[in-house]
Amino acid sequence: MTSTVLLALDTSTEYCSVALLRAEGPSAAAKPASSRIWFRHERTGPVSSSRVLPAVRELFDEAGLTLAQCNAVAFGAGPGSFTGLRTATGVAQGLAFGLGVPVVPISTLLVCAESVRRREPTIARVLAVLDARMDEVYWADYAWDAGAAEWRTLTPPTLSAPESLAAPDEPFALAGNAARAFGEQLVVSRQAALVDHEALPDARPLAFAALRAYGAGRVVAAHDAAPEYVRDKVAQTTAERMAERVARGGQEAR
Repeated sequence: MTSTVLLALDTSTEYCSVALLRAEGPSAAAKPASSRIWFRHERTGPVSSSRVLPAVRELFDEAGLTLAQCNAVAFGAGPGSFTGLRTATGVAQGLAFGLGVPVVPISTLLVCAESVRRREPTIARVLAVLDARMDEVYWADYAWDAGAAEWRTLTPPTLSAPESLAAPDEPFALAGNAARAFGEQLVVSRQAALVDHEALPDARPLAFAALRAYGAGRVVAAHDAAPEYVRDKVAQTTAERMAERVARGGQEAR
């Protein structure tokens, strides 16, 4: 039986997260039950770049596999820490280019949805919301398509004020750290059937989401891999942030 070996990397948060997944059978049909995963998930702060490659080597050694057996490299494309996204993108590109394999970019928000559903398999609708700082959130709306065994993106990754999010029109789970970061300001959290603060970017759920993407051909060449920042402007002045808040308050008052 053929197997698929996929390496997954995420450094979009303060964690350096690396997973190595070996799935038996064609990648499109591989099931978690026929898979084995090895991982490292360590809080490294801003120095993830110095830990990623050693972690990759440790996992291949632990699994008894070689880099040459790797079929694809997946990475958390964002949104998230700008420095962290650039780290994961660069490492994924370098490894994939050297191995001659494709890259599988996966949204960190989709990873949050995958994470909550792997713990609660009955969940079919997920609003993934992450703290974007500057009094804003990154969010996306996903629905699980049981027939296709795949996520459908209802609203792609977006940057918004936390109080502006609207609840889906059916029972949903709220995944990510925004509810903890914003509390009552994230009104939609009070309407969720489940709030999962631990459903965060992590290489383990990323690897399983990437395995499906790889099987479906949603891959890019190494030189085409790029971060998904979502926030177009990396830095704002204090005055610009204040102007945005004043404008937002005026819109809510109308």
